[in-house]
Amino acid sequence: MADIIVVEDNEEIGGLLSDFLRAEGYDTYLALSGEEALEIYEAEGAKLVLLDLLLPNLDGFGVCSKIREHHNTPIIMLSAQNGKEDKLNGLLLGADDYMEKPYDIDILLAKVKGIMKRRYFSDQIVDGTLKMDKAGRRVYEAGQEIVLTTKEFDLLLYFMENKGKVLKKEELFHKIWGVDSESEPQTLTVHIKWLREKLEKDPKNPERILTVWGVGYRYI
Repeated sequence: MADIIVVEDNEEIGGLLSDFLRAEGYDTYLALSGEEALEIYEAEGAKLVLLDLLLPNLDGFGVCSKIREHHNTPIIMLSAQNGKEDKLNGLLLGADDYMEKPYDIDILLAKVKGIMKRRYFSDQIVDGTLKMDKAGRRVYEAGQEIVLTTKEFDLLLYFMENKGKVLKKEELFHKIWGVDSESEPQTLTVHIKWLREKLEKDPKNPERILTVWGVGYRYI
């Protein structure tokens, strides 16, 4: 999964911002259009999207709306549009923040660090009504605790930390059971089934843990 996707149709500005972010240690992709941004997002996933509003064809509002259909990835809109209506539209569509251009790079980097710390480096991961307490190794759905085995917890944690990314069966098995494990690969399939029974409204038609036929699984 990428750390950050920068969506900016001005290649020079996007390149400079990407360089600043990489200097801070973030794995960063640059997309020069809304369509390219969604392609990268679907292929790689992202922990954060920095989204320019004025893009050719599919604008920032459209990109934000598409991402929000299935994902709660943090989004910061960056735009020369400083009208109240644009800000409200962006926030109502699900953007987490809105910064006017020209922005102060230090303030933007501070916002990025704050979001990353709160969302990905705390002891909790929250995804809609699902909450995972990493330190206590407990999981809650709409406030009700779901009892998971050790491997189920480890598997769900890896899914949530790689939300949106297609994970190969071999990768999942080696990550959770270890390369030298004597367990059978079929063990993974069984644990996926158990997780779905505990997390999905309809385990036979899952909405969270999807099968990518011939490859593996994707948590959305």
